[in-house]
Amino acid sequence: MAKKYAAAVDQGTTGTRFMIFTQKGEPLPWTYEEHEQIYPQPGWVEHDPMEIWKKTQKVIKDTLNKSGVDPKEIAGIGVTNQRETTIVWDPKTGKPYYNAIVWQCTRTRDICQKLIDDGMEPYVKESTGLVSATYFSGPKIKWILDNVPGVREKAEKGQALFGNIDTWEIWWLTGGPDGGAHVTDYSNGSRTMLMNLKTLDWDQKILDYLGIPRQMLPEVRPSSDKKIWGYTPKSGPLGAEIPVCGDLGDQQGALVGQTSFGVGEAKNTYGTGCFMLLNTGSEIVPSPSGLLTTAAYGVEEGKCIYALEGSIAITGAAIQWLRDNLQIIENAAQTEPIAEEVGDAGGIYFVPAFSGLFAPYWDMYARGAIVGLTRYVRKEHLVHATLESICYQTKDVLEAMKKDSGVELTALKVDGGAVKNNYLMQLQADILGVEVVRPTVEETTTLGASYMAGLATGLWENLEDLRANWGIDRVFKPQWSDGQRAEGYKGWTKAVARTRDWVEKGS
Repeated sequence: MAKKYAAAVDQGTTGTRFMIFTQKGEPLPWTYEEHEQIYPQPGWVEHDPMEIWKKTQKVIKDTLNKSGVDPKEIAGIGVTNQRETTIVWDPKTGKPYYNAIVWQCTRTRDICQKLIDDGMEPYVKESTGLVSATYFSGPKIKWILDNVPGVREKAEKGQALFGNIDTWEIWWLTGGPDGGAHVTDYSNGSRTMLMNLKTLDWDQKILDYLGIPRQMLPEVRPSSDKKIWGYTPKSGPLGAEIPVCGDLGDQQGALVGQTSFGVGEAKNTYGTGCFMLLNTGSEIVPSPSGLLTTAAYGVEEGKCIYALEGSIAITGAAIQWLRDNLQIIENAAQTEPIAEEVGDAGGIYFVPAFSGLFAPYWDMYARGAIVGLTRYVRKEHLVHATLESICYQTKDVLEAMKKDSGVELTALKVDGGAVKNNYLMQLQADILGVEVVRPTVEETTTLGASYMAGLATGLWENLEDLRANWGIDRVFKPQWSDGQRAEGYKGWTKAVARTRDWVEKGS
């Protein structure tokens, strides 16, 4: 049967979707399922890996039914994922030894602080491009090995596998306990704090320091891999044998989906967090300004395209907090008319440092704050301030990116669920002072992973084929004066300063 489509599982922080794309990069009808957020204690965030796999199977089946696609018409399947979220499981049964520890979780603070105190951070930064922070997978693996009874012994005997969510999904998609492929790609490997950016392989010095057995780690492969990792079994949710051969961390997936293949091209993704990536080509660019150096993607073994990244922990999750914890909105879409009605934040700033501050501050001891409160302020102003916090955190990252790259951005490509909010996108353009460009396909993360699978199986021949698919939906032009922009940002930086070092070290 002729191959007409490429598809991808997009396993995100709050839910999972399965999407099928035509050769023109057009999405067919798709489905999405949320999963439970587990908070065992303040600062800890977990997911149930088996629930995630169950939801993955459901969205695959539902999307096939909704789209009417014959699975045999799909050329290949990719995976894109919430990065850094860590699972350790039994390869014989597929049962996790512990819940997935989510990238937002701060339980590894003491492990990260000891790494700093022991003088290991300069080596980690040089080797991996990352800083010592609770964000990354390596310290999470160590926590599981040190705190879950019997797991270290099993890992040393080869009876435990580690994976970020991409590895977990690929393993199950290709058969799980029945011969599932244990692999990751350059982009996800670079988010573990364990992969050397130059060699594109695991760094033994860091593994030894953290006490992580190498045999529990997946094989590191290109993001688009003609060496097919495995096939979906006929007994699985797709009901056919389809190659699984594409993998990208969600933010790198968006960079590819936005076809930002040129040096200096940038995108910003608005999801649970916010993530801005700037393509630096084959050059590994270190950051003195609080950004991360990361692998962007690889389409050839042993070769990689790199990026500078500004990672923001809480953006869309702050909207979720308004909905679920404070219950002042019923859904995210309400934020647009509410914010538009009040027109400003009533003089307050909201810094949602629930998991500390990520780029460019990297303060794991910071915590959230609302400052500037007066009796004038209503809940509607907090909604507006929450949207502003997304935009101001993005400006923090953009300023750092300018310093490191020397590139003055004239436009920012945007994607992710929140870009549907026209008021937010206009606010972003006003606060940044640059044009904000929204593409016709908003779910570019899933599109990027589909592109990797389609490239590996010949549905597309090269990256230029992908560029031809990209189109503009709307351009938001800045309307604020320079004075208004400067005054607003001055207040934001004062607010951020109030959140710093809130948690006492060692407490």
